[in-house]
Amino acid sequence: MISHIKGVVDEKFGNSVVVDVNGVGYEVMVPVSDFDEARLGEERKFFTYHAVREQSEELYGFSTLTAKRLFELLISVNGVGPKAGLAILSLAGAEEVRNAIANADVAFVSKASGVGKKSAERVIVDLRDKVGAPSSYGATEVKVGVVGGKKEPDEALDALMALGFSLKEASAALENVDASLSTEERIKLALKK
Repeated sequence: MISHIKGVVDEKFGNSVVVDVNGVGYEVMVPVSDFDEARLGEERKFFTYHAVREQSEELYGFSTLTAKRLFELLISVNGVGPKAGLAILSLAGAEEVRNAIANADVAFVSKASGVGKKSAERVIVDLRDKVGAPSSYGATEVKVGVVGGKKEPDEALDALMALGFSLKEASAALENVDASLSTEERIKLALKK
């Protein structure tokens, strides 16, 4: 299993990037936000999901561990494959998608290419209890830091998940922790709960 890939972005096309790792190019399908942020010649790390099928092997990559874990939850839903999971994560950032699922926002999830209303409802029913409490009431409002007008992923959430917390547990642990604190302080406070 390929857990992550770190290398230079060599090519971009469709919804994929080719990451050159010591002379070997790995094609990685990524959400729209990661595709837009990837710059040719820049070193990037993608947390990957290796999908093995009868006639193909595909890598799906995400700039954050949170996004990868949410992708794994999405594809665990009956009828949602890797391409549909990637389409759902391409709607917005991982936290916004998680928040939409927690708020049972079927309209938001069904906007994804190839995901109908019934599939969106199945995603909501299956994952609502697994993604943690909503961080806000409305799929478009999200708790993320803004630095220079750019949304930043929640590093504390990623760190807790790297320590073995599930997405739901990490979200719950950070629920009442002040978002304006440093990442280290937020992690310490979350671990004390």
